[in-house]
Amino acid sequence: MSLATILAVVVAGVFLADVGSWDLTLLCALGALAALGDIITIRPKNSAIRISGGFLGLVLAMAMLGPAQAAIVGVVSLLPDFVMRRHRSWTVALSNVAVLLLFPFVGSSIMFMLSAATGVQSDDLGYVLVMAPGFAAATLTNFLWVAFAERLAGGPSIKGQLRSVFVPVIPSELVMLLIASIILYAVEHLGPAALVTAAALLVVYLWLYRELLTSQERAEELDTRTHQLATLQVGVLTAMLRTLALRDHMTARHSAAVARYARELARAAGCSDDEVELVHTAGLLHDIGKFIFPDHILLADSRLSDEDWEIVKCHPFQGAKIVREVEGYGPVADIILGHHERIDGKGYPRGMQGEEIPLLARVISVCDTYDVMTARDSYREPVPQDAALEELRRVAGKQLDARLVEIFADLVSRGELGFRHGDDADFEAELQFERRVRDYAAPQPHAVPAAA
Repeated sequence: MSLATILAVVVAGVFLADVGSWDLTLLCALGALAALGDIITIRPKNSAIRISGGFLGLVLAMAMLGPAQAAIVGVVSLLPDFVMRRHRSWTVALSNVAVLLLFPFVGSSIMFMLSAATGVQSDDLGYVLVMAPGFAAATLTNFLWVAFAERLAGGPSIKGQLRSVFVPVIPSELVMLLIASIILYAVEHLGPAALVTAAALLVVYLWLYRELLTSQERAEELDTRTHQLATLQVGVLTAMLRTLALRDHMTARHSAAVARYARELARAAGCSDDEVELVHTAGLLHDIGKFIFPDHILLADSRLSDEDWEIVKCHPFQGAKIVREVEGYGPVADIILGHHERIDGKGYPRGMQGEEIPLLARVISVCDTYDVMTARDSYREPVPQDAALEELRRVAGKQLDARLVEIFADLVSRGELGFRHGDDADFEAELQFERRVRDYAAPQPHAVPAAA
C-alpha cells in the first residue's frame, strides 16, 4: 500500500506541478523549517502518533507552494528521522514516506482548488477559511493512515484511537492553523524574513505544549503513585485495626464506637468538616497503641495491678508514634497522644491541662469515657446510660471538658447517638476502607487529613 501511495502521489504531482509558484528559496526555507521542527517532537503518552514541529512548515507549504512542492517538503521533513535512525524497519520508513507525501498533497490540493473557486488569495485575511478545510483533510488523512497501520498491527480500533488520540489534539491543531495563517499573512506582506518569526513562534509553542503534556503525564503518574501509597499506608492502619479486632474484639468495636460518637460530638460542638473527619479518624485509631499490651492486660477480666497500669499509660504515646509514621497523619497522632490527658492536669502521658489539651483530644476523651462505661469492657461491667451521663457530669471540669460533656449529654438524651457493639456492620461502616483510600489520595486544601 505504501509503494502504491507513493507512486500515485508522484504521478499526480507531475500533473499538478504547475499549481502554485515554484519558489526555490521559499521551498528550501519551508523544507528547513519542517525538518528543524521535526526535531522538536512530542509523543503523547501511550500513543503511536507524534506531534511534530515540522507540521507548521508543512501547513505553510500546503498554503503557499502547491501540492507537488508541499509533498516535497513533507519528504524533506523526514530527513531528521533518517539521520537519527528512528525507524526500526524499512517498512515503517516507507510507510512514513507515503503518508508525508500523501497528506500535504491532499491538503494543498484542496486549498488551491478552493482558492481558485472563491478567488480568495493567500494575501487576503479570509484565506484562513480556505486553509481550514485543506488543513482538516490533511490532518485527518495523516491520522487515518497511522491509525489504520496501528490497527493492522493489532492495536486499538480506529474508533478508539479517534476518541483517545485524535480528539484530544484538536485544540493544538487549531492553534497550529491559527499560527500558520498569521505567519502566512505576515510573509505575504512583510516578505520571507517573517519566517524567522515563524521559527521563534514554533519553538515557543512546542515548548509550552510539550511542557503541558509532560506535566499532565507527571500528574497522572503522581496520582497513580499517590493512590498506591494511600492504599499501602491506609491499608497498614486498617490491617492493624482488623488484627486488633481478631485479638480483642471489644477494643476494636470500642474504637469504632468512639469514632462515631466523636464525629457527632465534634459536629455539634461547631467544628469544621475537616475537623469532624479528623476526629473520626483519631477515634478509630486512638487505641492502636494497645498492640503493646500483653494478653494478660488486653484480655484481663479483673482490675489491673499498678505495674500493669504503667504499661497501659504508655498506649497513647505508642499509638501516636505508630500513626505519626504515616505521612500527613501528624494531627491524628497529636489527638491520640492527648486523649487521656485531664482538664486538671492529672492525666497522661504529658500531664497537660485545660486548653493546653487539643480540642479534638478532649472530644475523644468524653466519648472514650462514655463508651468504656456503657459497653462491656475487659475490666468493668456496663452501666446504664443515665448513670454514665451522671458520671460524666461528675468529672466535668476535672477530668473532662465541661462544655463538651453537656453537648454530648444532650445528644445522648435526644437519642442521636448509638452503636451496636455486637454488629459487624456498624464496625465496617465506621472503617470505610475504600473511601479512606480515596480521601487520603485526593489533594487536600489544608494540612488536616480527611481519613484514616
